[in-house]
Amino acid sequence: MTQTWQLSNPTLNGNARGRLEAELDRTEEREVEAQLHLRLIRELDDVALRQVEPAQRREMVERAVRTIAAEQFPALVGDMKEEAIAHVVDEVVGLGPIEPLLRDPTVSEVMVNGPADVYYERDGIIHESSVEFADEAHVHRIIDRIVNSIGRHVDEASPMVDARLPDGSRVNVIIPPLAARSPVITIRKFRLDRLTLEDLVSTNSMTDDMAELLSGCVRAKLNIVVSGGTGSGKTTLLNALSAAIAHTERIVTIEDPLELKLQQRHVIPLEARPPSLEGRGEVTQRDLVRNALRMRPDRILVGEVRGAEAFDMLQAMNTGHEGSLTTVHANTPRDALGRIEQMVLMAGFDLPIAAIREQIGSALHVIVQLARLSDGTRRVVNVTEVAGLEGHLVTLQDIFVFRQSGIDAEGKVLGELRATGIRPAFTDRLRAFGINLGEDVFNTSRWA
Repeated sequence: MTQTWQLSNPTLNGNARGRLEAELDRTEEREVEAQLHLRLIRELDDVALRQVEPAQRREMVERAVRTIAAEQFPALVGDMKEEAIAHVVDEVVGLGPIEPLLRDPTVSEVMVNGPADVYYERDGIIHESSVEFADEAHVHRIIDRIVNSIGRHVDEASPMVDARLPDGSRVNVIIPPLAARSPVITIRKFRLDRLTLEDLVSTNSMTDDMAELLSGCVRAKLNIVVSGGTGSGKTTLLNALSAAIAHTERIVTIEDPLELKLQQRHVIPLEARPPSLEGRGEVTQRDLVRNALRMRPDRILVGEVRGAEAFDMLQAMNTGHEGSLTTVHANTPRDALGRIEQMVLMAGFDLPIAAIREQIGSALHVIVQLARLSDGTRRVVNVTEVAGLEGHLVTLQDIFVFRQSGIDAEGKVLGELRATGIRPAFTDRLRAFGINLGEDVFNTSRWA
């Protein structure tokens, strides 16, 4: 009776009445979905369901839900029926309400801050979603489904966990009491396509000259660090750069978690392992870097250097394992060197700063700096040569830079990628590998 009075109450304006009607419709839809779900659980052979392939599993569940809906809710038709069936299927074989966002190829990240507080990223911009969970317990059920599938658990004693979905997407979960308001789920989706350097040129992430130079640096076995902030496209660029590695080379990749998708056949992917519930069995990236040195690699690719493995990586670069590539979280090329220096110190050796910087100056050749700009676009903003050591300071010189000139009326960042006019010292090495870029590549008059 109360609901009927509210809808007919003339004091409610049109917007309020519309919102209330939508809430009531959604409440009714949730009740239908709950009953469909309950009966499906009673009738479905869960053991048999787990034994079929994911695509067939979804088809099997959808057929069962349609049969139940026809029997139990014959008056349920049209869009409401299709939505109810889709929601139940997503709940049973997917990750519930966020499953449509995960299926959307244009969405790169999904963020659940609370039951009715879900966001997603598209084209570098975060948007608020209309997706909702029923309640906090519903969020917990989806979290349990994620972590149980990989033999992990999350509770008050272990309130944080990193996981990977079957498609390779990276998941981070944090729950109360660490997350004060609600369990939080963050999913970085795994790209199914491989972007090439040509693709990055076509999206204005870099210029043809930059792509030609970087491809040459990879083929000439220079050691390259890709630097940038979160979501700036470091892994995407590392994947694109790796395409220039010869198919005759043996490549060992080290990641936590696995994200690289190399095109070569002779690739050995290694993945770090967290400790077990009893606190045993941890395998760190440093352990894997050390082991990789015994595997006769032509190239070592560290997906992201984060800690003490930086020391072993520099040692490898300085002892004949040339052509290594890695990424690091930093906002400028100079900051990237500082971060690597700090991570070497984490290895626990009592090394003077001067010795560490000498290692860095002799091991690294190129830093490629990425940035996600205010309009969501991702761009290379610096290609910088590590020129060596002057006194106790590692010297850097920019070869290409991005200069922002403003923002247009639509919020798009305006700017130009240009050569600085500096000819890098490693061009002699490029020529030794048969790579002749030409003088024009470093000509300041050539604007992007």
